[in-house]
Amino acid sequence: MAVDTLRFATAGSVDDGKSTLVGRLLHDSKSILTDQLEAVERASLSRGQEGPDLALLTDGLRAEREQGITIDVAYRYFATPKRRFILADTPGHVQYTRNMVTGASTAELAVVLIDARNGVVEQTRRHAAVAALLRVPHVVLAVNKMDLVGYEEKDFRRIVGDFAGHAAELGLPGFTPIPVSALVGDNVVERSAHMDWYRGPSLLDFLENVPVGTEAADAPARFPVQYVMRHGELRYYAGQLVSGSLRVGDRVTVHPSGASSEITGIDVLGTEAEVAYAPQSIAVRLADQRDISRGDMLTTGVDVPALTQEVRAAVCHLADQPLRVGDRVLVRHTTRTVKAIVKDLGGASELGANDLGRIGLRTAEPLALDDYTVSRHTGAFLVIDPADGSTLTAGMVEL
Repeated sequence: MAVDTLRFATAGSVDDGKSTLVGRLLHDSKSILTDQLEAVERASLSRGQEGPDLALLTDGLRAEREQGITIDVAYRYFATPKRRFILADTPGHVQYTRNMVTGASTAELAVVLIDARNGVVEQTRRHAAVAALLRVPHVVLAVNKMDLVGYEEKDFRRIVGDFAGHAAELGLPGFTPIPVSALVGDNVVERSAHMDWYRGPSLLDFLENVPVGTEAADAPARFPVQYVMRHGELRYYAGQLVSGSLRVGDRVTVHPSGASSEITGIDVLGTEAEVAYAPQSIAVRLADQRDISRGDMLTTGVDVPALTQEVRAAVCHLADQPLRVGDRVLVRHTTRTVKAIVKDLGGASELGANDLGRIGLRTAEPLALDDYTVSRHTGAFLVIDPADGSTLTAGMVEL
């Protein structure tokens, strides 16, 4: 049986124990190399600790913070017999909210960590808002440090209730609460013997069994053209099928021109195929010679994207340079880049780094957009500084 991959992100306030949780997950799932574990044990011993301080496995990130270096998302890779994992470990400070946006933008699951002693705090609400904004399909509420509140069920239930109220306001479709102690190892990989009142899965159990890949497969077919290749008289349109499926014989519409044709061939890794599924990278041949170039999009059926030059979106501003009404920018949507002007900022005078807000843009050429709730691929875009190509803002389309 094929082993699939889950991309997930972690987020938590400072000192909530996220480093220890990540370290415990890697350690207890036997995903730490022997030399890494020995180095952690030596460092822990030098600090007077008998056992390994699992938080030291992420000390590189902490050292960067102390040196004042810009902190990016740290990616970690591990696997169990059931599934492969790509973990985006995001910083907890409020000034690094933009880094959580980066890490969670491609995640199918987010683990939001809470200290059981402190409950839901402002940064917890901010992390939940980002998860809701990015439409992360699955959210785990990991209530950590349960050992420090005597493993009391009432403390866990109170926190879950507080978070549920906030999640409802944000429009989060749901979340899975798990009581854990990263330091001791309760309900991280192994089930806890200290909380017999909890009947749910451990964190790893949930990560191994949560459904993945359903969004791209179930969504309408969207194929942004990345590259046009010629072989003799034949033209191949290459790129990644970001959602849905394409079959030989399908009628396709080209956006933004509106031209139509029929698929006569599909190549997957150089091999002829009758059907392709997202997120495969493919090359498509059409029955007719059409004027198709990079940035165009092929779709099938009647469920087509909105072709518009007026873009409204929820955004997170990523750059230190503020964004203001009247700014002339570039908008990069899938493989298409167009000029645009900032028309409004939802009533704000400007957007600064890490600000969450709303934006209105007018583009020089039409874009084929889906609402972000329908597709995280064709409903997302970047606002770019035309002067130096730096990324200013990440946007989630609202139609």
